[in-house]
Amino acid sequence: MSNDARAAARSAAALAGFLIVAGLQLIVVLGALWTVLKLLPADFALRAGVPLSLATVGALGYATWRALHSRRRTPAGVAVTRSDAPELWALVDGASVAAGVPSPAGLTVVADATVVVGERTRALGWLGGRRDLYLGLPLLQAWDSGRLRAAVAHEFAHGSARLGRWAPLAYRGRVAVGRLAPRWSRGRNPAGAVFRAYAEIYRRVDAPFSRAQELAADRVAAQFAGVAAASGALRDLPVLAGMQRLFHAEYVGPGWQAGHVPVDVFGGFLRVLAARGEDVAILRARGAEPGGAWDTHPPLAERLAALTPARSAAPDNSAGGPGGAAGRKPGSAALSEAAGASGEAAGASDDAVSASGEAVGAEAVEPSGRVGAANAATAPGVAVTENDDQAAGELVPDLPGLGRALQAVAFPAQGRTEVGWDDFLSVARTAEMEREAEAALATVSRAVGVPVPDAASILELAADGRLRTAAATIFPGLTPEETAERIVDLISLMLALAALRSDVARWRHSWTGTAELVAADGAYLNLTDVAAAAADPEQAEDVRAYLARIGVDLAAPAGDRPVARAQALGGLINLSADGERTDLLVTDLGFLLVPGLSRGKGPEAKRRLNRIAAGGVSVPGRNADAVPESAKAMPVSVGSAGAGGYGSDGAGAGEHGSAVAGAGAGGHGAGAGVGGHGDGAGVGGHDGGAGVGGDGDRAGSSEAAERARGGSVATMEAPADGRRFVPFADVAAVTTLPGRRRGWVIGLRDGGTLTLRPSLDTDELPGGWAAWEEAVTFLAGTR
Repeated sequence: MSNDARAAARSAAALAGFLIVAGLQLIVVLGALWTVLKLLPADFALRAGVPLSLATVGALGYATWRALHSRRRTPAGVAVTRSDAPELWALVDGASVAAGVPSPAGLTVVADATVVVGERTRALGWLGGRRDLYLGLPLLQAWDSGRLRAAVAHEFAHGSARLGRWAPLAYRGRVAVGRLAPRWSRGRNPAGAVFRAYAEIYRRVDAPFSRAQELAADRVAAQFAGVAAASGALRDLPVLAGMQRLFHAEYVGPGWQAGHVPVDVFGGFLRVLAARGEDVAILRARGAEPGGAWDTHPPLAERLAALTPARSAAPDNSAGGPGGAAGRKPGSAALSEAAGASGEAAGASDDAVSASGEAVGAEAVEPSGRVGAANAATAPGVAVTENDDQAAGELVPDLPGLGRALQAVAFPAQGRTEVGWDDFLSVARTAEMEREAEAALATVSRAVGVPVPDAASILELAADGRLRTAAATIFPGLTPEETAERIVDLISLMLALAALRSDVARWRHSWTGTAELVAADGAYLNLTDVAAAAADPEQAEDVRAYLARIGVDLAAPAGDRPVARAQALGGLINLSADGERTDLLVTDLGFLLVPGLSRGKGPEAKRRLNRIAAGGVSVPGRNADAVPESAKAMPVSVGSAGAGGYGSDGAGAGEHGSAVAGAGAGGHGAGAGVGGHGDGAGVGGHDGGAGVGGDGDRAGSSEAAERARGGSVATMEAPADGRRFVPFADVAAVTTLPGRRRGWVIGLRDGGTLTLRPSLDTDELPGGWAAWEEAVTFLAGTR
């Protein structure tokens, strides 16, 4: 038996230890109970012994089952049959043969840039089940077939028995335990504490096997697709994940929250990849972020070094031959920057899901919208196989149609207006400015003691000197020069909005940089100098006359804005909120509290909260108070492929589209149709604008990191069914209560508090506790 086979056997034996620990835990508790009963009078012990033993076995057995049970989660996507894409299935079949495993039962195209094999396992992976392949649409758009071959072969190799007969079981168990371990650490299940302690022992025993199996999967990928393909994919692992987060935060999230959806989300992502090569280069230079404690992948440098000796043995057609540079089709598009994405877990019931170690490359976009195969001979580390002259998208006969079908699942409109990218980005940018203006005007109104509704009122205050006095009050610590800059910033913001509302100005967008406010005919429009002049009382009337001459209505009202919708990130069932049973939905804008159902109606409560989440949480009202940057919406990373959906049966549209407003996504936008909901206030590098904030902060920022934190400042009027929406903007502080049964006190800006505690029957929708803890961390760190 080889060392790797012995490591697999030890890992499987350690996995069996969880079942032994469960049995020993029950025996110890019963032994303690019977010891106590022996000390009691015999008659009482006989009468009480049987019911107490049954109750103990039942309660501890249920707690153990809950601790070891994982819910079935089906990533949202579009199923592709063999007749739909025979060439793609041929690639999949070839990869499964190379890995020595059966072909998957199904193939689903999902929104995230990932390759994931999900297996529906039971009993901590001891019993296998149906295996499905989840393939990200961005890979089909942006990759050549060589890298796709490497990625798919690597994933299939996780289920191979090449490292010994126990290897598939050991891997399934590792994935199952890695999925359950975070739940054990929360301290709400009495059986979880023992499993948590043993999990550390198991992880150390399993580590040698996990390392060996990942390296073996890399070798399978290199043998099937070529060393260059496997190495190039691994090297670009973190790049596309970072680009997806940027795309969701800066391009998709703001317009999505404003009530719109772009007509071609995936096409927009390709444009970002092609246009923002500098960001791609920065992400590539930064390298991969360290994985979590349960990440099975060795460091990237170690994996690349392990592939180097294989270069002489593995097929590598990087030069010459029918698939090499000399045999490549003429006219292939040149490769731009490569990008990578992590593969996340997806699956069901203890689903064993292979975390993708593959990467994604972004190549030059052809006029058709799909990415052509690269001239990889000019790009170091790029795969070149005999099929590298074929774009991966060519494996699917109707890739645009597949993209439209996937967008309907991953980005369901749900009442949003579908518009082109130019209009989408314009609406998002304008909505962001509207929020900044609302906050600034509310602050100025309080300072001067009268309502200040529009730009005309601001210019009146500037003309009589009251605006400068108000600014000095709002910003007492600034120098006169800095105060004057804040005044000009505010006037610039209000003049820009007035010009937009009067149809005198429009946005000119760039995928590579800052949006520019130009005249309606595209001519240069300089409102900054106009604002500086307006801040001078002696020039105020001249500025008014100039603005009237070019058609700017300073009192133009804002148009009807669509109802903003908060995106659900996770849900908790049967919490205690100020002593009342409550279900809670975590969104990117705040918490939705729903009156809980009576005990015993947990399944019904889950279905109800699922329906609410799937429909989106309408947020019609807006606060009039100025809101500091830290009070805005929580940024959400791109989600993972296994984050689960919120359809009525648990397999619907995902966490509102994997890629929207993350993720992630979720968990989170863009993972296999689930993901995390990127949320951010800046759009494509646009300036956040500037205004007067009540706490002395600017209402906007030109930095992408600041923009990504932005969001709608909203409050929801309580409907008749007793629901209550608590916006992040209204949260002043979050305090975690000590003790085994944790709790949280949310302090509100109006002086009220909200105390939340888990109950004995508290449960979660997929990703619920993770979303809650992320929100608490965000609020605690920004208040």
